[in-house]
Amino acid sequence: MTQVKKVDQRVKTSLQNTVKYQILTYCFFNDIRINDSDLNLLTELALCEDTEVPKFCKLLTDKNIFKSLQSARNAISKAHKKKLVDKNSQKKIFLNRSINVQSKGIILLDYKILGQKDEPKEI
Repeated sequence: MTQVKKVDQRVKTSLQNTVKYQILTYCFFNDIRINDSDLNLLTELALCEDTEVPKFCKLLTDKNIFKSLQSARNAISKAHKKKLVDKNSQKKIFLNRSINVQSKGIILLDYKILGQKDEPKEI
């Protein structure tokens, strides 16, 4: 009989870090590579929700996430190609809804992850 080792960890953190954690978890389990600037872009977008590209690029440069509006636009395009950012017909961008990031109010994340030595089987 295999013994399951349970790790129970509780952390109280900011809303911004909670959003970052959700994005990192999604990217990790979907094998999507992102850097710190991309993570900060996605976090800000999740907190802003739907926004216009020029306004959002200005926010990213004001917060020193990117040095220029063009580099912010390039990063948004890169995230769109990775299917992390979507656009609607009103030329607004938003975090891909399939990522299912919660970014409002008090959030309790309850992940249950089973790690095993062999190849994982469908549960």
